[in-house]
Amino acid sequence: MIKIEEYRSGINIQQADYKSFSPSRINDQWTWEDGKINTLLSEANRKLGELDAYSTHVPDIDLFIEMHVAKEATKSSKIEGTRTEIEEAFKEDKDIAPGRKDDWQEVSNYIEAMNISIRKLENLPISTRLLKDAHKILMRGVRGEQRRPGEFRASQNWIGGATIKDATYIPPVHTELDELMSDMEKFLHNEKIEVPVLIRIAIAHYQFETIHPFLDGNGRIGRLLITLYLVSTGLLSKPSLYLSDYIEKNRRIYYDNLQNVKDKNDMAHWIKFFLVGIIETSEKGIATFKAILDLRKNIEEVLLPTLGKKLSTAKQLMKYLYRKPIVTVQDVQEELEVSLPTANSIISDFEKLEILTETTGWKRNREFEFTEYLELFKDK
Repeated sequence: MIKIEEYRSGINIQQADYKSFSPSRINDQWTWEDGKINTLLSEANRKLGELDAYSTHVPDIDLFIEMHVAKEATKSSKIEGTRTEIEEAFKEDKDIAPGRKDDWQEVSNYIEAMNISIRKLENLPISTRLLKDAHKILMRGVRGEQRRPGEFRASQNWIGGATIKDATYIPPVHTELDELMSDMEKFLHNEKIEVPVLIRIAIAHYQFETIHPFLDGNGRIGRLLITLYLVSTGLLSKPSLYLSDYIEKNRRIYYDNLQNVKDKNDMAHWIKFFLVGIIETSEKGIATFKAILDLRKNIEEVLLPTLGKKLSTAKQLMKYLYRKPIVTVQDVQEELEVSLPTANSIISDFEKLEILTETTGWKRNREFEFTEYLELFKDK
């Protein structure tokens, strides 16, 4: 049994000319006396349940989930230094400026890794295999693609500093990885212990980032793990909660809290920070869903009926825009399977209704943005 107040995070082990950190195993019963953890846990579960209710009551919820995934991809990648904005996540490769293609590809890979991993959960539990498969997709065709995509590292890595000698943190040696990751996986699935789901994933996320099993992409996989686990346990029906926005806004505190677990054995403070993140992110998600429903009601009950005979086509286009809020005339033509004049006509109608806004100012290759909808997923 591990008591959080008495937890010891691990030991530093002397290697050739540096010390690596060997974390304590986590697959055990966890207990705590800190009442604040219980209070935050109760509130986090309540808010998460309220957020998840939208997954079962909002029609076509998967359309809006795609926007949440796109926002997560841009935020999670931004933490690692990319500059892609959410608008660009919906563009085709050919429409991305050459200097931004690498960043755009990383975001696109993250979206694909998340979507494929969610589908795999139907037949495959959270496991090292699932994470390796996601990592392989994440690293495809981007910086780091030569650094063992889909495989644990076979050499030492480190965090901070130009060389290992001035690193701020040196993870465990590669020979420990299989045992450590197996221990983490067993902890997530151990039915013999009574540890709440949110406490488990808080501890497991810390452990994953501490192990740092890949040469590159650990941060993104570690954040992806949170959502995958919440879906796999049934705490979320749909992947509607992502912590990257919270982590990005509190980046320094996030890293300090993780480091303080290792340096000061302060697991309690990390768990409380994590639970606050669940609460705040759930609240923002709930507000976004409410705003989506208000926007949708106004468009479908007030604006679209003014189009008369075009109503059926307009409803088809709206479904498309909820999934892809930046489109070209060619996109609309192909999606709705209509003629080019019909696509131009319905887009013109949407412009007059102020649903779509032309953003390029060009006469050819124009792009149209569902601006009011996009704004709901941007920073407030």
